Amino acid sequence: MAQSEGVIRYQLDFQPGQLPPDVDVSRLCHWFGRCREQGLIGCKPDLYDGYAYGNISIRVDRGFVISGTQTGGNRALDRKNLAWVREVDPGHNRLRATGPARPSSEAMTHGQIYQALPSVAAVIHAHSAAIWQRAKTLGLPLTAATAGYGTPAMAEEVRRLLASASSDSGAFAMGGHEDGVVTYARDMDTAGRLMLELLAKADGMPGS
Repeated sequence: MAQSEGVIRYQLDFQPGQLPPDVDVSRLCHWFGRCREQGLIGCKPDLYDGYAYGNISIRVDRGFVISGTQTGGNRALDRKNLAWVREVDPGHNRLRATGPARPSSEAMTHGQIYQALPSVAAVIHAHSAAIWQRAKTLGLPLTAATAGYGTPAMAEEVRRLLASASSDSGAFAMGGHEDGVVTYARDMDTAGRLMLELLAKADGMPGS
């Protein structure tokens, strides 16, 4: 089910500002680069109407820090490309944020994961046709095909999937968001390695 990329669908209350002064974003920026090298985050003229895709976040005190909207095409990520999401209200489709950049269009999904799993401290939303098309074979849970990205329906689907999560790390595919795949974990290195492991498995399957 193809959908346009890059469009913020939630109600955003954004005030330009700074990130938390003590937040260490080095691993977030590192894994942005690693994922971009593998095409899991990026921007290609022949994909998704040319919009950038993929986003990455870490939990901080009073919210989470996430890559800014349409930063997937950047060669590298730094503090000026990040947003600090202070409050997420999936039920009313509202999000409050500050920082140098506006948050990604998928920030609502990240927020739902952090709300559902308090031990999770890192989330990666990537795009991979190989993983997405083989999600069932890989044993990945799927959100409903009717749930679009960045919507209350997607947030509710994420809540539903994670209600039965038995671990503080895992992955799922977005049934209604073409090529969308998410990993989450206690730390960014674990979330990143999990994404690369899924890609390697998918690429090694017959027909890939």
